[in-house]
Amino acid sequence: MFPDTKEEHLLETLDSMTDSMHSKVVLFNDEHHTFDEVTMQILKAVHCSMDRAEHLTWEVHNSGKATVYEGPLHECLNVSAVLEEISLKTEVQF
Repeated sequence: MFPDTKEEHLLETLDSMTDSMHSKVVLFNDEHHTFDEVTMQILKAVHCSMDRAEHLTWEVHNSGKATVYEGPLHECLNVSAVLEEISLKTEVQF
């Protein structure tokens, strides 16, 4: 279907551009969540192996932050939203 207005065309163009943008999700350390809580939420958000989730949790703990996912912007926004379900602090970077 073709857009009816210039505004709709612009929105479709922006949606198309952002969907293909390579982005990453950075997870920050905090003093409120246990190691197990963070590991389980990473598993839920990223769908990786337990070993990978534990490695990322240790990296967050030791370095203060870690890139836990890289991919298209819309996927990064989904991963970030799942991590933030338990009030973890994230940032989506381009």
